[in-house]
Amino acid sequence: MDVLHSVTDLRQALARHTDCALVPTMGNLHEGHIALIHQARRHGLPVVASIFVNRLQFAPHEDFDQYPRTLAGDCEHLAKAGCDLVFAPSEAELYPQPQTCKVQPNPALADILEGEFRPGFFVGVSTVVMKLFACVQPKVAVFGQKDYQQLMVIRHMVAQMALPIEVEAAPTLRAEDGLALSSRNAYLSPSERAQAIALHQALQTLGKRVAAQPQERQAAEAEALAHLSQLGWQPDYLCIRRRTDLQAPGPDDASGSLVALGAARLGRTRLIDNLEC
Repeated sequence: MDVLHSVTDLRQALARHTDCALVPTMGNLHEGHIALIHQARRHGLPVVASIFVNRLQFAPHEDFDQYPRTLAGDCEHLAKAGCDLVFAPSEAELYPQPQTCKVQPNPALADILEGEFRPGFFVGVSTVVMKLFACVQPKVAVFGQKDYQQLMVIRHMVAQMALPIEVEAAPTLRAEDGLALSSRNAYLSPSERAQAIALHQALQTLGKRVAAQPQERQAAEAEALAHLSQLGWQPDYLCIRRRTDLQAPGPDDASGSLVALGAARLGRTRLIDNLEC
C-alpha cells in the first residue's frame, strides 16, 4: 500500500489506472471506516483512502486542534483491509493558499439540523470533498450513512455539478449495544460510554411512536428532547424528517419514507445518529 502526501504524487500514482474508488476520512479510524474500505473493494477498483482533518468544517470553538491524528495506526488498519493507496496531505498541500473559493450547498438542505447548530459546517465539508474529488477523480465514493445529512449534501452537490461519480452509502456500523461507531466515542469516559446508548434508544422510541401515531410527531419530538435532557444530555435536535429532503413530513408521508435524526452532547462529547423508519 502506498502512502502519498502530495497531489502531484497522487496523480502520478493514479495515472496507471482508468478508475478508482475513494473513501474520504479524517483519520482516527475505527471498524466503521474499515467497513467502508471493504464496501469500496467490491467494485473491483483500486481503493484510495484519504486522511485529512479539515479545518474548514470546524467552528473556532470546536475540537480541530484536539481531533486525534493517528496516521501510522490508520495506515496499518487500511493495509490489512486491502486499501491500495492512502492520500494524507498536509494542510499546506491541500490548501496552499487561503481557500476563498468555496462550495455553497443548497441552504434548504444544509442550513437545517447540523447546519443550524454548526453554521458553515457543510460549506467546509462540500469544499473539501469537492477538492478531494478533483485530486482523486474517483468513479465511486463511499460515505457512511451515520452522517445522513452529509451524505445527502454530497449527493446533491455531485448531481448539481454533473460530476461523473457514484456516491454510495454504507450502513452504520454499531457496537453490540447499538451505539453508532464514531471517532468521537473515544472522548467518552467509561460512565459516559455506558450512558451513550440513550441517544440510539431515544431515536428508536421516537421512530416507533411516530410510525404508529404520525399526528403526534411534534409532541413525540418534544418528549424525546425532554427525556434526554432529564438523563443529563444537552440535545440539539431529535426529529423525524423525510428521507428525500430532510423536511418535516406532511400527512401524506407514510412510514417507511422517514428518518429519525438526533444530535446531543453528553458531557463534552457531541454525538449524532439516525434511524430510517
